[in-house]
Amino acid sequence: MRIALILLLLLAVAAIPGSLFPQRNQNPLQVKQYFIDNPATAIWLDRLSLFEVYSSPWFSAIYLLLFISLIGCVLPRSIEHLKAIGAQPTITPKYLDRMEHFVEIKKIDLDQAAAYLIKNRYRIRRDENSISAEKGYARESGNLLFHLSLVLVLIAIGVGSLFGSKGDAIVNVGDRFINTPTSYDILGFGKYQAEDSLPPFSLKVEDFKAEYDPVTNAPIDYTLTVRTANPANSPETTEVIKVNQPLAYGSTKIYLQANGYSPIVIVRDKSGKVIFDGPTPFLPQDGNLSSIGAIKIPDMNPQIGFVSSFLPTADRDPIRGGFSSYPEVLDPRLLVSVWKGDLGLNTGVPQSVYRIDTSKMERIGLKALTVNETYDFGEGSITFTGWKSWVNLQIVNDPGKGFALLGAILAISGLLISLFTRQRRVWIKQGRKTQVAGLAKNGIPGLEQEINNLVKELSNER
Repeated sequence: MRIALILLLLLAVAAIPGSLFPQRNQNPLQVKQYFIDNPATAIWLDRLSLFEVYSSPWFSAIYLLLFISLIGCVLPRSIEHLKAIGAQPTITPKYLDRMEHFVEIKKIDLDQAAAYLIKNRYRIRRDENSISAEKGYARESGNLLFHLSLVLVLIAIGVGSLFGSKGDAIVNVGDRFINTPTSYDILGFGKYQAEDSLPPFSLKVEDFKAEYDPVTNAPIDYTLTVRTANPANSPETTEVIKVNQPLAYGSTKIYLQANGYSPIVIVRDKSGKVIFDGPTPFLPQDGNLSSIGAIKIPDMNPQIGFVSSFLPTADRDPIRGGFSSYPEVLDPRLLVSVWKGDLGLNTGVPQSVYRIDTSKMERIGLKALTVNETYDFGEGSITFTGWKSWVNLQIVNDPGKGFALLGAILAISGLLISLFTRQRRVWIKQGRKTQVAGLAKNGIPGLEQEINNLVKELSNER
C-alpha cells in the first residue's frame, strides 16, 4: 500500500504541468502561440511531452503502475477479509488483565452476556467458560471499498480514453454544425473509437447572449440557444446550453467553452468585383475580447492578406495603443494591416487561420475602420460591415464518465465507513469471578464506556 500511496502522490505531481502549460488536445492554438512566443523553450517542453501530459508515456507509466499496485494490494486483502468475515472470533486470551479496561466482577450468567453482545451487533465465540466477541468488520470493508473504487475510477478513465472522443468547433451565430469529422476544428479519437461512431446530430446556433458586470467587466452569464436534431434529418427542437449545462446525446455532451467575435468584411478587387464577403473568426486576447485574426484573400492577384485586430469597445492608450475597454460591442473598430504577395497557401505546410506569414509579402496599407467604412488599398478595397458572435463548442464522448462518478461515490462512502466504524474486541472469562476486558483496534475512543455499560447490564446495576 505504501507504494500505491507514493504512486498516487507522484500521479498528482505529474498532473501539475498539465495545468501550467497549454495542452494540444484542449487548445492547440495556445500551444502554437507558445511555440511562437518561446521557440527555444517550447522545443524542449515538447520533447518532454509537456504539451500532451495526460497521454505522455511517462504519465501513462505512472498511471499503469498505480493501477497494478492497487490491484496487487487490494485483491489479496479482499480475499483475506472474506475469509475473516466467515471465521469465528479469536480464542479468549489467557491473561485478560493485560488488556485495556480490564475489570473483575462477581460471577454472571454467560448466556445473558452473550445475548447482550449479540444485541449490540457483536459476533461471538462461545466456549465453556468464556466468550470472545468482535464487531467493526465494516471498517475493513469500507477500507477495501475505497481502494476498489479507486480501481474502478482508473478503469473508467481508461475506458474513456480508449473508446471516447473529444473535439472543438467554432460556430458563428446563424451557422449550422453537422457532427461529422470535417466540421471540427480539432478532433481526437480514442484508440478504439472510429470516425463513423459520432452521433449524427446537427445544431444551428440561433442566438448567443453574454452578460458582463459593468463595473469589473467580468462575465456573469452566457446563454446559447440552438435548434438541434438527432439524427440530422429529424424534426428540430430548441435547446439552451450554458457553461455548466451542456446538451447531452447519450454519453456525448456538448459544452459551451468560449466565445468571441467574427468581423464581417467585403473585399473587392480593382474592378469592384466582390472577392470575399463574410465573417472571419478572430481569437480573443484578453478579458475584454480584444481579438486578433487574419483575413486571407488568395483569389486576388496579387494575393492579399489582412493582419487584423478587432476591438469591441475601442479605446486608446499612449502606451498600449488601441485596445478594447469592455467585452460587449459598443464602439467597434477593425484595425487592418494590408499585405500583398504570396500567402503561402500552396506550399502544403499547415498554417494558422489566425495568422499570416508576411516574410514574403509587402505591406501596402494600414487603417482603422469603423462600421460601414471602406478603405481603398490600391489593389482593391475592404469594407467593414459588422460582426457576428461565435461560440466554441466542445463535444466530448466519454463512456467512462458514469463509472468514474460511481467509483467516486463509492470511494467516499467507503472512506466514511472506514473512518467512523468502531472496531472492538471484548472478552468475558468465567472463573471464581468474571473477568471482562476489551480492545479498541482502531483507536476510536469510547471502549471504556462500552465496557462499563456491559458490566452494569450484567451486574444488574442499572
